[in-house]
Amino acid sequence: MTDPARAHRIAIPPALEEARSLAVALDGADPLAGMRGRFTLPSGAGGRTLTYLAGQSLGAQPAGARAAVEAELDRWATLGVEGHFHQPGAWVEFDVPVREPTARLVGARPGEVSTLNTLTVNLHLLMASFYRPTGPRTRILIEAPTFPSDRYAVESQLRHHGLDPAQHLVVVRPAGADRSLDQHLLEAAIRAEGDRLAMVLLAGVNYATGQRLDIERHTRAAHDVGAVTVWDLAHAVGNVALALHDWGVDAAAWCTYKYLNAGPGAIGQLFVHERRTSDAELPRLEGWWGNDPASRFRMAETFEPSPGADAWQLSTLPVLSTAPLAASLELFEEAGLAALRTKSVALTGFLESLLDRFVPDAELLTPRRPDERGCQLSIRVPGARARRDALEARGVVTDFREPDIIRIAPVPLYNTFLDAWTAVDALAGTTG
Repeated sequence: MTDPARAHRIAIPPALEEARSLAVALDGADPLAGMRGRFTLPSGAGGRTLTYLAGQSLGAQPAGARAAVEAELDRWATLGVEGHFHQPGAWVEFDVPVREPTARLVGARPGEVSTLNTLTVNLHLLMASFYRPTGPRTRILIEAPTFPSDRYAVESQLRHHGLDPAQHLVVVRPAGADRSLDQHLLEAAIRAEGDRLAMVLLAGVNYATGQRLDIERHTRAAHDVGAVTVWDLAHAVGNVALALHDWGVDAAAWCTYKYLNAGPGAIGQLFVHERRTSDAELPRLEGWWGNDPASRFRMAETFEPSPGADAWQLSTLPVLSTAPLAASLELFEEAGLAALRTKSVALTGFLESLLDRFVPDAELLTPRRPDERGCQLSIRVPGARARRDALEARGVVTDFREPDIIRIAPVPLYNTFLDAWTAVDALAGTTG
């Protein structure tokens, strides 16, 4: 396996066909090569397996996902409502097996993570708890480009408190056309807001550019001025190493259908730091499923919060949505995030090197330093939409984001160096 510290400087042969031989050799030396067979990859005409490089949008299906869902369908058919309580695998505690693997992925203690709802719902729940505008401290700071749902959620929370987003929303934008934020300027903007800043809500990895933000650094800056931090980790979880507890992050939320491969519209998850969950004065929007399991079925009129992050749960866990997540997390446990990250740096570095040599009209928008990105590379090319469509016609699945971005994500769990070569071969063939 290529040394990850040098993966962005892979020596590429002068001819594309020679580069293919290098890809095959790298795949032959890959200790994680067997993980690809643990996924059911999309197929095209004639059953041909597609070159699937869109895991940043929807992860591939774990081969165990179907059996995991069918097992719960069988349980439903056999036990009916008693499936909630019949052991092993009672539905009332169906999220328990995913708690510790999730905590390891995000660098948390088990009680700090919970499985519930969907991403934007969870962001609203967290903002209901942590966005408490008081006196001059009213502003929320975000970065651009911002995923639209995050911005809509933030603006609606401001309006909910009777505040005008035009006055109370601070947007830090890239300086120039490269679309990558200067993190020094981002930190400076946080500190400049001072006692006007109530909350910082940023993406751990930006959806459009693939840039990885320094979570620890910007969390510290927010805390230094008295603000709280909420992080959207949709593109970070299962992609880059995280240490949310040690970094002192107040709260975070993410979906599980991208790098966690739990399926379209799958269940979301969140993190709340234990210093926050132990604060009896912290408000929450509450529901029955957030009640302490020890007293939940007493049907009491008084809410008794579950320990830890589970207190933010509202409704019964959707079992059929959670089953594929459990199947996927088993693969993360088997492979190990450190080994996956090593492969990811090498694989994305290989793709970057191929693009530099063989697609001269591609402008890389993602930072070139491996520690400032995950596996996604975003490129700007002339005629981006048409060229993305041409890639798809050749069996290479990427995606397009307005106005001119093609996103390519070689995911280390199931993508190969040959996949990266195939994408560049197809993209080079569309060069005018």
